[in-house]
Amino acid sequence: MPGIGGSKSCLNMPIVKSDFLVLGSGIAGLNFALNVADHGKVHIVTKSEPQESNTRYAQGGIAGVWSENDDEELHYKDTLIAGAGLCHPDAVKVLVEEGPDRLRDLIEQGCEFDKNADGTYSLAKEGGHSRHRILHKADLTGAEIERALLAKVKAHPNITIFDHHMGVDLITEHHVLGNLQADFNICFGAYVLDIQARRVIPFQADFTMIATGGASQAYQHTTNPEVATGDGLAMAYRAGVRIANMEFVQFHPTCLYNPGKKPFLITEAMRGHGGQLRNAKGERFMEKYDERLELAPRDIVARAIDTEMKNLRSNCVYLDLTHIGGAELSKRFPNIYRHCKAELGLDIGKDYIPVTPAAHYVCGGIMTNLNGLTSMQNLYAGGESAHTGIHGGNRLASNSLLEALVFTHRAAEKIISKRLKNRRNFSHIVIPSWDDSGAKNKEEWYLVRNNLTQIKDVMWDYVGIVRSKIRLTSAYKRMKVFNKEIEDYYKKTRISPELLELRNCGAIADMIIQSALRRNESRGAHFMSDYPESLEQYKKNTIIVGKI
Repeated sequence: MPGIGGSKSCLNMPIVKSDFLVLGSGIAGLNFALNVADHGKVHIVTKSEPQESNTRYAQGGIAGVWSENDDEELHYKDTLIAGAGLCHPDAVKVLVEEGPDRLRDLIEQGCEFDKNADGTYSLAKEGGHSRHRILHKADLTGAEIERALLAKVKAHPNITIFDHHMGVDLITEHHVLGNLQADFNICFGAYVLDIQARRVIPFQADFTMIATGGASQAYQHTTNPEVATGDGLAMAYRAGVRIANMEFVQFHPTCLYNPGKKPFLITEAMRGHGGQLRNAKGERFMEKYDERLELAPRDIVARAIDTEMKNLRSNCVYLDLTHIGGAELSKRFPNIYRHCKAELGLDIGKDYIPVTPAAHYVCGGIMTNLNGLTSMQNLYAGGESAHTGIHGGNRLASNSLLEALVFTHRAAEKIISKRLKNRRNFSHIVIPSWDDSGAKNKEEWYLVRNNLTQIKDVMWDYVGIVRSKIRLTSAYKRMKVFNKEIEDYYKKTRISPELLELRNCGAIADMIIQSALRRNESRGAHFMSDYPESLEQYKKNTIIVGKI
């Protein structure tokens, strides 16, 4: 029967135990696992193949102070400016000061970045950065980082990867049996779906790290892979963990316009390399919107493109790199060069690239302190799942991979120190197994499954690049209906990954809409047509807490 928060539990199923449970296998999850693995048993849960994550698709690179003509103060200021007044200065200070050491760690772990002929690292410049400071591996930087970290993880004897396993709900004090005395608000691990065996298993751990990545699959148009359904964020929300600033969804300005095909990102580094944006008339337009032109922060560029598309009633704008030439482009951006040729027959050294904005990155997330700890004991969050305070209202390009490294490293150090000093014994508690009863009504599932398409449409049409109170209110009302239908079906149906992703996307949409309705101003990635100015009274976090 349904339990706390809609979860279903019973007794008598084997429990998988570890010292550390990691949900997610991108840069945040893998880096955390490597940093704690010498101190205990680590289980990594990932719902697809181990290498499948948002990290794998990151093209541009990873930011960090790396050259003599750059310094931490400049990186600090660039981040604050992009964040539109909502960055946490102490968190940004940690990022820029500790970032270079974490990059050195990454290189020592086998990650290879492009170098110049003289052996120095090739540094790119992207929107919002005042210096060239982006380390990269052609236009496949994320794939290289994932490769290097995953190789180290697979070689470590204390780490076990459970692929094709998906987090369902966190195990908290509301689930367990046994006297916890004065202890409340504690995470004991997570219920995990073994996708291939179609059974839910309790994974118990002393410490749990949520690193499940992004949530932009809640939108109709997104740069994110299919796995980015905000699973960890939704799990935390259902467990009553504090969530911050979910209204700030960053729309990447340049996703390849190729209707009906899988999304493909056109990296910001192409604009840093001299790419120019042109509208449907072939006119360069960014000078009308910002003096930094194509290298303005992403929120500004995305809104400019959206405006041009609406004014000219076009489906896309164009990125012009024809003045650079195919030889140089094929060397610097080989993946994009090949993809545009194969998919659209374009020679990007001669032809414009059709591009359009798409949901890309959630700047908010699970609230953490500077050591990754959430509002729930023994529960940590990292990477895009977390709100560390770095991004504020708009993320500076290529800061996210660095954030994942810095703050999961800090989380690991804090946990190890805490664990050695004060290890708590919860051997007396009993974690109920999952009640896997229920049947799947195919006709009803078809109707409920259709809600996902409607959720994506509502989010894109009403909670997109340009918003208004009327649109957000309409979205809120529609989501209440969708989520009730989903939850009613969930409680009486045997669990499946498709149902979990639908439920999680519904929760993500609810969080974004709730947060957006509370911010009657425009700031960063949150633009309201009826509240176009930034107001001092809203220079603060928007915090929401889910109902347990």
